[in-house]
Parts: sequence; C-alpha cells; structure tokens
Amino acid sequence: MKLSIGFSPCPNDTFIFDALVNNKIDHPGIELTPYLEDVETLNQWALEGKLDITKLSYGVYPLVSNQYQILNSGSALGSGVGPLLISNHAGDQLVDNYCIAIPGEHTTAHLLFSLAYPNAKNKVFLRYNEIEEFVLAGKGLGVIIHENRFTYSSKGLHKITDLGDYWEKTTGSNIPLGGIVIRRSLDTNLKLTINQYIRNSIEYAYSHHYKILTDYVKMHSQEMSEEVMRKHIDLYVNQYSIELGTIGQNAIQQLISVYQDSHGGENNAQQFFVQEASITP
Repeated sequence: MKLSIGFSPCPNDTFIFDALVNNKIDHPGIELTPYLEDVETLNQWALEGKLDITKLSYGVYPLVSNQYQILNSGSALGSGVGPLLISNHAGDQLVDNYCIAIPGEHTTAHLLFSLAYPNAKNKVFLRYNEIEEFVLAGKGLGVIIHENRFTYSSKGLHKITDLGDYWEKTTGSNIPLGGIVIRRSLDTNLKLTINQYIRNSIEYAYSHHYKILTDYVKMHSQEMSEEVMRKHIDLYVNQYSIELGTIGQNAIQQLISVYQDSHGGENNAQQFFVQEASITP
C-alpha cells in the first residue's frame, strides 16, 4: 500500500524517520513517499487533509481531529523544551505593546504564547528561521523554536519568557509540541502497524546512529553544527517519542482542552489517539 508521510527537516524528525523512509528497517506491504517541509507548511497541509501521515503542531490538532488520529510514537513532548519569547535588549518589557513574530498561526508556539499573553494582539507570522533576524532588526519581539533555542544568546538576543516553563507551571503537565497523526479513515490495524514501524525506526536510530549522526540527518540540517544537531535531538526525542503513554496522552488532552476553552468550543467524545494493540509487523 502506498502512503504519503510528512515531517520536518529538523534533526529530531530526520533522526526519527531515517530508518523508516530509507529502508533501513523492514516495513512489508507499505511504500512510503516522504515530504519534508517546515512545520507550518505541514500544519496547513493537515488542514487541507493532504497527507496520509504527517507531523503537525499540537496547536493545530483540534482543527483537524475529524480527519486525523494521533499515533503513540513520534511525538515531541517533554519538560524544558518549549518555545522562548525573546528580545533584542534585556530587562522587563510590556509585551502587549510590541509586534510579536510567531512561527506560524497554527503552531503550538502560538497557542502557548496566547495562553501567557492573551492581550497581545499585534502579531506577524513568519517561518521559524526568520524570527531571530526580525528581532535583531528591532522590528519587535519573537517566539523561537527548534535549534534557535541554542543560538539566540550568541547573537546578543535576550530571553523574556520561557513559554514552555509557563505552561508547565500553569498546568502541571509536560509540553506537547508536535506529534505524528494518521488519516482517521484508514484501517485500524494499518494505523497500529504504522505506529509500530515508527517506533522501530526510533529504536533503530538509537541503537545504530545515536553517537554518529547519519548523512540523512546532516543533509537536512540547514548547516547547523553537529553539536547543535545533537542538542536538538537530545531535547526533542525522548521516551515520549517512543511511546506517549498515559502521561503524554493526558498532556495532549489538556492542551486540546485549553484550545477548546479559549475558542469557545466544547470537549467532544472523539477518540483522539489510535488505540493500543500488540502488533508484530
């Protein structure tokens, strides 16, 4: 069966999916066509229902839950991994008075920023790797994600708020950043099999390539240093990437509830997660 799969070129995603899409592990009966795009493009494609399997921001999931279910493997979720609000100068600032650059309207970063600063309305949505330059140019403040967590201070920029830390202190939950979803209309056994393949791909990466990054990871790393690539993987790939478990699922449910409450919606009885089963592909 042919299926399309989308994920970002960031090291955490290429580390996770390298073995799967480059046939380093067996996935009999499944032919995958990969699409590598920035997360906001993937979010927009999810809204359009373009791909069979895709990485997305959990901030957009409530808008696509009728089309997709969340797989138990492949997520970026944890503690101390959230987006940062930064400025080009130090000290306390009235955030509501500034223009804020955010890495996409439908990102988890935007949802977390809105939770922390509900009255900040002057926003501009940029690709995540354009935000440091926006702030450096004095155009306003910025919300950064991914590898920019490791580079902003070396450019003379300053942290105002750790939005992930704000979420953790406010909710008591880990931060659900992004996950892997699969088309709801597909057969349940197929969904479970794909989930197992993704888990196998992660476990292969840890056992074969954790110390020596593959050419596939480096090729898509946008010229970041190997040290930054390694930090990126260490920060965003963890036990919740292998298996969300009850803690991970509860954190995502809480994020969905925050979204629904802030948008005047109601919690529904949809099964957001693909049900667990014992599968041996």
